[in-house]
Amino acid sequence: MSSAIPRLSRRLVLLAAGALAAILLLGFWIGGRSQPPQYLTAPVQRGSLTSAVEATGTINPLTTVPVGSYVSGTVKLVFADFNTRVRAGQVLAQLDPAVYEAQMVTARGNLASAEANLRHLQAGLGSSQAQIETDEANVAKMQADSAYARANSQRLAKLYGQGLIPIDQRDLSQSTLDQSEASTRAAKAQVNQAKAQYKEAVAQVEQARAEVAAMQGALQQAEANLRYTTIVSPTEGTVVAKNVTVGQSVAASLQAPNLFTIAQDLKRMQVYAKTDESDTGFIKVGGDATFQVDAFPNELFHGRVSAIRLNAYIVQNVVTYDTVIDFENLDERLLPGETAYVTIPTGHAEDTLEIPNAALTYTPDLPASDLDPLYRKFAIPDAARTSHLGGQQVVWKLVNGDKLEPVAVKIGISDYADTQLVQGDLKEGDVLITGAVTPGSANAKGGPKPPRTPGQAGGRAR
Repeated sequence: MSSAIPRLSRRLVLLAAGALAAILLLGFWIGGRSQPPQYLTAPVQRGSLTSAVEATGTINPLTTVPVGSYVSGTVKLVFADFNTRVRAGQVLAQLDPAVYEAQMVTARGNLASAEANLRHLQAGLGSSQAQIETDEANVAKMQADSAYARANSQRLAKLYGQGLIPIDQRDLSQSTLDQSEASTRAAKAQVNQAKAQYKEAVAQVEQARAEVAAMQGALQQAEANLRYTTIVSPTEGTVVAKNVTVGQSVAASLQAPNLFTIAQDLKRMQVYAKTDESDTGFIKVGGDATFQVDAFPNELFHGRVSAIRLNAYIVQNVVTYDTVIDFENLDERLLPGETAYVTIPTGHAEDTLEIPNAALTYTPDLPASDLDPLYRKFAIPDAARTSHLGGQQVVWKLVNGDKLEPVAVKIGISDYADTQLVQGDLKEGDVLITGAVTPGSANAKGGPKPPRTPGQAGGRAR
């Protein structure tokens, strides 16, 4: 009985403590509900703004010339290395020429044989021409004999008709005439045969000439291949890459292997900056640009935008373009391949009203039934609070320390802290709300992020 009394007392104490805690929590909650939110504010100021596009890029020579090998072979000598300054026509490497020298000797022998065959056929062509002339002379002789035999046969035929000669003599003259005419026809056939042989000889000469031309081409190819075993620089510049060593086999069967890479001029270089597709509309060709490099973090280098290349890069649905920036590198301190952190100014405004960027993101934590009447009361257009077309936005002005008023504004260029006020019922010194802290929370509450303004871009980590 005595042990039950202490247990009952402890239970009563616990219940009393729980009730007290519940009362305290309810009191804190009610007190918090009754306290208004604390606003974070910033004034409208007047000053100057500069908007810019920031991007990362790579430094590249103005012109890079790859030097390859047209023929295959084994590298015998190498005369250039990294950073070697070369001039046009300077020998960079030598392939073993033994195979190509043998091919050239063979090509020369084939050409000499073809030329000798051509001379032989040309000599035969002269003989065929002489034979045609001889056969034509023989035809002329035969025709003269036939004419005499015809005249003699006609004379003897008249004498036979007068009974002055016997028939045997007449028949003999007719037989002589027939034999002469047959000999004439045979001589003409022989002339035609000689002419046909001559034409065949002419065709053989033309074929021999074609073979000579082909052998000359083969010799020129062999000589060219032999020259190609000597790798020379096509331009003046600096060797920035060497991909060959002595004893290495070079295979050029499918494509010319790249042995050296020569930067034509390291005093004039370019930056290829990867710019987002949303920034390309603000970048103007010919505009100034600045950039920094890790090698000289305390220096600012200047250049000029020369082109926005039309070839787009798509990586994980992010579209970027190469913006090319030309710059002078007279002391050759900047090296190809270095990372450049580029800033391209896209706009500037002097003596303009500035709205804090945070004010563009704030929307009061009120239900739509409370916000819509305020928007209608202060004539806030739909575009200012929804689509933001034409740079229209809504900011909230704090009046008399506790009253909120929406103001429709039209914004212009922006940096990473403030945005230009182009149009709107604001003046210098007006207090704008940039956030709110509700009781019991240490975080400022803001609205959705506004759309990008002209020239506003990401940082270097892009």
